[in-house]
Amino acid sequence: MIKLIVGLGNPGKDYQEHRHNAGFWFVESLASIKDSKFTSQSKFLGETTSVAFGSTKVFLLKPQTFMNNSGGSIKSFLSYYDISPEETLVVHDELDLPIGAVKIKLAGGHGGHNGLRDTIKALNSKDFYRLRIGIAHPGSKDDVVDYVLNAPGKSELSSIEQGMSNAMSIIDLLVNGNFEDAMKALHT
Repeated sequence: MIKLIVGLGNPGKDYQEHRHNAGFWFVESLASIKDSKFTSQSKFLGETTSVAFGSTKVFLLKPQTFMNNSGGSIKSFLSYYDISPEETLVVHDELDLPIGAVKIKLAGGHGGHNGLRDTIKALNSKDFYRLRIGIAHPGSKDDVVDYVLNAPGKSELSSIEQGMSNAMSIIDLLVNGNFEDAMKALHT
């Protein structure tokens, strides 16, 4: 079962609309749907809230340490609440998926994603779930930084929002440990 859903992103108004903040967008939408508000928690270097799925309570976390240092926030939260990496879902932007595609996976490498790289290093584990939100690749690796640190166009944003909406429809399955059913529903 999932006890913590982490959205990766960069804090502050200057970054709010950037593609790299897709993880933040997802957990913010989930909190809004569940009528829950984030509050700043300095001991976790982030903003947190909790939401209910039936009788199951799930924490949401937005590290406020900037993307490249997300791991420390996640590690402190997991340690405090005695949650394992395997009970954690990390939501992040994914260059290797088409815009709006959303995929779930367990474990794996960081694929060049600095937020995942730092999380794997801090947790000393790759064994956490990932919800990957497709933002597509700009074509050249030299363009990646500028691309992820800019806002998507209207049609791109619409596709990303539709993908996140599709993922919202299976989040209950994920939270309750029905990963295969969630994958099947989301990936087909």
